[in-house]
Amino acid sequence: MNAPVSLQTDKVLTFTDADAAFTHVLALYNDAVGHLRARFQDYARGESFTGRVRRFYPFVQVTVDHEPRVDSRLAYGFVSGPGTYRTTLTRPDLYAHYYRHQFQQLLRNHTTSIEVGVSDMPIPIQFAFPEGMHVEGDLPPEHLRKLREVFDLPDLAVMDDSIVNGTYECPPGAPEPLALFTGPRVDYSLHRLKHYSATAPDHFQNYVLFTNYQFYIDEFVRRGLETMQPSDDPEVQAYRSQYVAFVEPGDHVTFNQALEPGRAAEGERIKRLPQMPAYHLKRADGNGITIVNIGVGPSNAKTITDHIAVLRPHVWLMLGHCAGLRETQRLGDYVLAHGYVREDKVLDADLPTWIPVPPLAEVQVALEKAVGHVTGLEGWELKSLMRTGTVATIDNRNWELRDYREPVQRFSQSRAIALDMESATIAANGFRFRVPYGTLLCVSDKPLHGELKLPGMANHFYRARVDQHLAIGMLAMELMRENGLERLHSRKLRSFVEAAFQ
Repeated sequence: MNAPVSLQTDKVLTFTDADAAFTHVLALYNDAVGHLRARFQDYARGESFTGRVRRFYPFVQVTVDHEPRVDSRLAYGFVSGPGTYRTTLTRPDLYAHYYRHQFQQLLRNHTTSIEVGVSDMPIPIQFAFPEGMHVEGDLPPEHLRKLREVFDLPDLAVMDDSIVNGTYECPPGAPEPLALFTGPRVDYSLHRLKHYSATAPDHFQNYVLFTNYQFYIDEFVRRGLETMQPSDDPEVQAYRSQYVAFVEPGDHVTFNQALEPGRAAEGERIKRLPQMPAYHLKRADGNGITIVNIGVGPSNAKTITDHIAVLRPHVWLMLGHCAGLRETQRLGDYVLAHGYVREDKVLDADLPTWIPVPPLAEVQVALEKAVGHVTGLEGWELKSLMRTGTVATIDNRNWELRDYREPVQRFSQSRAIALDMESATIAANGFRFRVPYGTLLCVSDKPLHGELKLPGMANHFYRARVDQHLAIGMLAMELMRENGLERLHSRKLRSFVEAAFQ
């Protein structure tokens, strides 16, 4: 029988019901951050403090006394062996569905209970303000200098990715990790997401597209705003009705007028875009589509995926331009990556280059079906437009300006058919973070064959392909959503000893 929900923060309560366990996590978290916010307001008004003001993250843990025997087909939701497993939790308001689902899987796969209590991990004062309030902004200089003496500040020592990277060494007698990310690591990324994308983490959807050109964003915005309008065509309206809102940077929200007639937009579009602006075509269940313009280069690609990963999306895809490396390719042809040459360098310390980043069949099939459906081609005819092969990702945009014979030899030996600066980074971070990934690129130039990306050629390419390319990416996402999560979240991305939370 479940223990009653209580704010006895000095006690660990036991639950056999996922909803009851989540409710207690929510109560503990709200009590903690509510106290921190109230005390900080006192501090900002000039009140003196003689001691530290601290509150701590809630934790959830399970203890398994026997060797687990679970369905071998499962990819997550179970622990790897007897022992105690624990993680700290944050933002239960944002992760309500996710936490409930993870709790349910643990209770279903183990004849055990869930324990919820208060950890010894302090909540940094900045992280007590989920909306990203700059808590130092209005403080007088003396209070700013003493902030560390009164409140806990973020500590990078507890925010590393050792669990995800498989390098974490559990101290003797301590619980093993239950999740890939701890509470502080999640909070850190949630705050960085708002900084980089200019939209709140609450708006991010479970199906994420990345692109390296604004043209794709322009088309996504056009489609998103159009989707928010009623249609006289019943089939079109049925499609549009699955999406409830469209969100642009600055948290400008346009609501679906077919679902909420007359509801005015909220928020203001910002005039200066952030480093990597994000746009969200939202569904009520969170299974809509987000697109992020990551710009050019592997550094941005790593940065944004480092942070989006804590949201636990169901899949992310790279849609962008590439250099075609084969004489038979034409401008506008598609490249479906089934392998990667990783010369981006930004992930070498976290995921050594000797680790293969394999294609995921479920993603590959969805992308190929989407290309066929949108272009109307299939079988042998589809091969005239799309080629499957290895994509090389490098960190030097102007590689053509040095003696390129050596890199060309490497690319030829690897059987690469395309070159870009982001795809392998996104795929490798998907592999590292256990987020299903895929890549569909479009050939925009062929530098080895004298077809450089010049304005006239580029403009023709944009007109002919961007709209179609984005339509393919969005359709692939919808196909994967219809196929079910069991196929996406497969065992392919699990390590020997894996955290139970997906």
